Amino acid sequence: MTTQGLDRDALVEAITRQILAGLQGGGGPAAGLGGGCATCTRSCAAGCPDKVRTVVAGGASRVEYHGPGDDVPTDLARYIDHTLLKPDATAEQVDKLCREARDFHFAAVCINPTWVRRAAEQLRGTGVAVASVIGFPFGAGTTAVKAMETRQAVRDGAREIDMVINIGALKSGMYDLVRDDIAAVSDACHEAGALNKVIIEAVLLTDEEKVIACRLAQQAKADYVKTSTGYASGGATVFDVALMREAVGPKMGVKAAGGIRTAEDVTEMIAAGATRIGASAGVKIVTGERGPREQY
Repeated sequence: MTTQGLDRDALVEAITRQILAGLQGGGGPAAGLGGGCATCTRSCAAGCPDKVRTVVAGGASRVEYHGPGDDVPTDLARYIDHTLLKPDATAEQVDKLCREARDFHFAAVCINPTWVRRAAEQLRGTGVAVASVIGFPFGAGTTAVKAMETRQAVRDGAREIDMVINIGALKSGMYDLVRDDIAAVSDACHEAGALNKVIIEAVLLTDEEKVIACRLAQQAKADYVKTSTGYASGGATVFDVALMREAVGPKMGVKAAGGIRTAEDVTEMIAAGATRIGASAGVKIVTGERGPREQY
């Protein structure tokens, strides 16, 4: 299989060297916020909201959060994807998710495909987008099925698709298959004006594989790369976000998701290059309510 000129070893080495230098030196993710405050509690989104707003003004477009949050100002709500992907999610819970997204002006709700039409009907005209997942959570479905599932979700009202790559194929070096798989979903999205966000499930990949996955997604005309499903053994890390940002450059979106549970996490992910962050506890972020940690 080819990689269309992708010099993997040189690319990974260069990116890893740059990111490690930034994280280990004085230019780590927090430096993107202009350094620490004298009384900083490390909850920058709550304690230093002006700095977070500066980061947002610099290009961050979404913040997704998973777990209890500090008292983050409500003007950050529009960067949150309000997420409910539990297999036992009920119609009542989906309706509640939509009400909260509408009331708090979240950017989007992210739900399983069976609920897309219901959510789209409730959110029509509100400015809140409907996102859904494809090949979730394992990515092991066939390309034809993923494309068909995408078109159905888009017909039902989804305007954003979070697809999972074929992880096993990537780890087997079957790069053409992975690229074609992503491209088929990208095509199905773009023909109807929807966005394709590619979940690479970073915790299962080596650094080299993460970079390859990002570049394949870019070649396949995806709109975003995303760290995690939230269902694997680990979620987003600052290093992964920074590595992915370096791999795709400044124009492509990077979404951090999975294991993001504090306002400090949110701030660091944005500073590292995330332009979205995924959240099942968006209300807790904007209200300051604290509660038990939850899974998607």
